[in-house]
Amino acid sequence: MARRHIIPLLNRLTSSTRLPLTRSVTYMPRPGDGAPRAVTLIPGDGVGPLVTNAVEQVMEAMHAPVFFEKYDVHGDLSKVPQEVIESIKKNKVCLKGGLRTPVGGGVSSLNVQLRKELDLYASLVHCFNLPGLPTRHENVDIVVIRENTEGEYSGLEHEVVPGVVESLKVITKFCSERIAQYAFEYAYLNNRKKVTAVHKANIMKLADGLFLESCREVATKYPSIKYNEIIVDNCCMQLVSKPEQFDVMVTPNLYGNLVANTAAGIAGGTGVMPGGNAGADHAVFEQGASAGNVGKDKIVQQKKANPVALLLSSAMMLRHLQFPSFADRLETAVKRVIYEGKYRTKDLGGDSTTQEVVDAVIANLD
Repeated sequence: MARRHIIPLLNRLTSSTRLPLTRSVTYMPRPGDGAPRAVTLIPGDGVGPLVTNAVEQVMEAMHAPVFFEKYDVHGDLSKVPQEVIESIKKNKVCLKGGLRTPVGGGVSSLNVQLRKELDLYASLVHCFNLPGLPTRHENVDIVVIRENTEGEYSGLEHEVVPGVVESLKVITKFCSERIAQYAFEYAYLNNRKKVTAVHKANIMKLADGLFLESCREVATKYPSIKYNEIIVDNCCMQLVSKPEQFDVMVTPNLYGNLVANTAAGIAGGTGVMPGGNAGADHAVFEQGASAGNVGKDKIVQQKKANPVALLLSSAMMLRHLQFPSFADRLETAVKRVIYEGKYRTKDLGGDSTTQEVVDAVIANLD
């Protein structure tokens, strides 16, 4: 009998000692940190204006401390206008939609031009499962960090004689070391456990050999992070069979493009994967994988482009600008919309318009 009275008393005592649920302190700002920040905005081509407008609407709804300097730039230009370059250099941060890159011909990619002009040497794409979005594999959480300025993208091509074209792949110790350093530093700061270097040094022994040598040297400075290496063709096979084994991946330029798009497809599609490009002084945020893909004309006409990837990229941008609570609010709202499944664009199995997804995200903002 006494036992029946003792148990409720114990429950009351223990419940009274439980910590109340309170909002955690994200960071202590310095005076003036809340001042609005200017961000260069390039809507770009195709679906770009739709998805960048989605970001503008959500930022306005959150009263986020950013304002945009918008520039009309298209992929058929011969070069990025100087005023746009100056704006990014002044603001340090840019958000962009896709810029169409003509296939063949003599027109170079404006996406590549921006990376080289601003020395955005690190491309980062985060590929992960979103709760509520069914995929073939679970527990996917991969960060692909790609060297962004050399390799096959050096643009050193010429016709030796008619019918024979020589294209140079340039790998330097300087660029290899700094991308390896960025990858390990990212892993260290984000509590990641492993960095995998992707290569083809069994064939390109000097070029990819130099890349591996640089990665190994940097790895010795981070004994708490596991380091391993994988040949790029085996990497692709392992990605589609056991993607959960990968954590942070560091790659030369071309391999990173292929690996990031493969990982994005595994985790839910390029329409939901965030990313950006970083250098010592500037950062450009865009859709993570297939950033140069501007979508089909039909999607543009129907206004059914998926804004999720760029919304998540803009959350990355807000963290970069040291506005973490705004980033958390935005990311949480997007994930809620995906989880509920009521508003999804065609690439995610739904039929919603861009605006319907945006309205749902805004409605889910805390």
